Amino acid sequence: MYPGTAYRNQEYRQQDVMGASPIRLVVMAYDLAIRACDSKDFAKATKAISVLRDALNFDFPEVSVGLFRLYQWCLDSLRQGDYDGTRKILVELRDAWRESEKQLSAKPNMASIPANYVGSVARPA
Repeated sequence: MYPGTAYRNQEYRQQDVMGASPIRLVVMAYDLAIRACDSKDFAKATKAISVLRDALNFDFPEVSVGLFRLYQWCLDSLRQGDYDGTRKILVELRDAWRESEKQLSAKPNMASIPANYVGSVARPA
């Protein structure tokens, strides 16, 4: 690796995160959790899933309660060493969020979506 390359990569990632929409941040968190499951990195996987769980907006319980239960199941599965089962659930959820992201980006008027609501994930203040 060339000198300074790691710093530039980190800087690029920071810019990517800072400019991302709330739904893009959700997809990025899923990607991180999936990669952590692939490498059997318990700490990173649990942290990424916990971030997803902690970002839920319970003002919309019909979605958030179900996601909360799935995230808890994933965390329990990780504790039991079931990375493949956890990964499978995360991939399905990530793909659903990606599809939602595509549909939202195809719509010309994003102003109709409340600023604090993307699915059931709270937008950071």
